[in-house]
Amino acid sequence: MDTSSPAVFVNAELLKMHVGRRVRIVLQVTRIEGGVMIGQSTDGQQLTVKGADLQSIPLPHYVEVIGIADGNHSIRAEICTNFGENFDAVSYNGLCKLANGKFKSLFL
Repeated sequence: MDTSSPAVFVNAELLKMHVGRRVRIVLQVTRIEGGVMIGQSTDGQQLTVKGADLQSIPLPHYVEVIGIADGNHSIRAEICTNFGENFDAVSYNGLCKLANGKFKSLFL
């Protein structure tokens, strides 16, 4: 496991605290147009993702995106992993809050 450039677990609310840093987020894909993916974060907010191979992801699948937060509501993707149609967004959202709060020291 490469720990030289860790990706922080985030949801849309936490993304703005990590602009310019490597993050990981799970989105439910709502549409893909012109190489840009629009998706809903686990906390219900809409985000845009640019880069990586986005065309192969079917709607409305969940996708984990690892990349650089380049704005309050956008990410430049390095890696996209299809998680399928079923995903526990509530639990992931809770994990994001723990990873950026009280238990931050337990996460890379």
